[in-house]
Amino acid sequence: MKLRNHFAFILIFVSGFITFSCNTPHQATDTPVKQEISTAAKDPLPSWKEGSTKKAIIDFITKTTKMGAADFIPVADRIACFDNDGTLWSEQPMYFQFAFVMDRIKTLAPQHPEWKDTQPFKAVLEGDVKTALSGGEKSMVDLLIATHAGTTTEEFNILVKEWLATARHPRFNRPYTEMVFQPMLELLNYLRANGYKTYIVSGGGIDFMRPWTEAVYGIPPEQVIGSSLKLKYEMRDDGPVIYRLPEINFIDDKAAKPVGIEQHIGRRPVFTAGNSDGDYEMLQWTSTGTGYPRFGMIVHHTDEVREWAYDRDSHIGKLNRGLDDAGTYHWVIMDMKSDWKKVYTFDQ
Repeated sequence: MKLRNHFAFILIFVSGFITFSCNTPHQATDTPVKQEISTAAKDPLPSWKEGSTKKAIIDFITKTTKMGAADFIPVADRIACFDNDGTLWSEQPMYFQFAFVMDRIKTLAPQHPEWKDTQPFKAVLEGDVKTALSGGEKSMVDLLIATHAGTTTEEFNILVKEWLATARHPRFNRPYTEMVFQPMLELLNYLRANGYKTYIVSGGGIDFMRPWTEAVYGIPPEQVIGSSLKLKYEMRDDGPVIYRLPEINFIDDKAAKPVGIEQHIGRRPVFTAGNSDGDYEMLQWTSTGTGYPRFGMIVHHTDEVREWAYDRDSHIGKLNRGLDDAGTYHWVIMDMKSDWKKVYTFDQ
């Protein structure tokens, strides 16, 4: 198993461990996809406050979809890419996929009595997350293999869906699929209603996201790009399966994001939104393209009351280079506190 030198991938799951707390199980229902917004709607972004950010979005979509206009973009080239964690849904107090990893360890524990005396599993089972992660790369690899590798694609899809149906966010006591940003759902719908094709380009696991992104965001699995383990096809007694190997396939973060876009889409985006320095190169790749107008947006977390406030010094979703270079690349810095009337789908 060649898992050395891949600590960056593991960080995708563990950067936000400090303030972790356990989920309380409840019955949940899926968050419905918002209906596509008509191009004739009076206000396509009702959860956005009037101001320069909302105006910039509407102006861009209007000028790029008006037939005969100088800035018109053909439908085939209307590609919009979005980061997921911190851009479409929250990422605090830790990446939601890592919460899934921790809960999986606890679920699997009865099948592994040796974990009671083996680190990092012992610490996880005792609720001592800091100790569990103090082992560095080896501990992270052990946790990842124990919860992801060996499962078939069908098995893993079921595991993710079952977890999402019961897990709750530790602060809001809501299903994680309700921790999505209502203004961003409206933006996705507005883009699609105007001929744009929307993609997720995330450092999170592609197999973790694909089972639910269509129901929550209206983005089908084939339009999701993310990090992954290697896969293998195998014929078994009950038929063929594809299952995960304990080996890294692709780390979709930072400079790898434009590579993932090229490999999966084959077209350069004209619209991109992210929230951290992990999205810097994706924004840069979008904004430096030629031939069409370009739009880059950074979701700046500034609302400590309704969500969280963090940027340059954050232990998760760090935003430093993006703030410094936004002017150079003409990126719009969306201020959550100032630009959004509401944050979540459940806000009044």
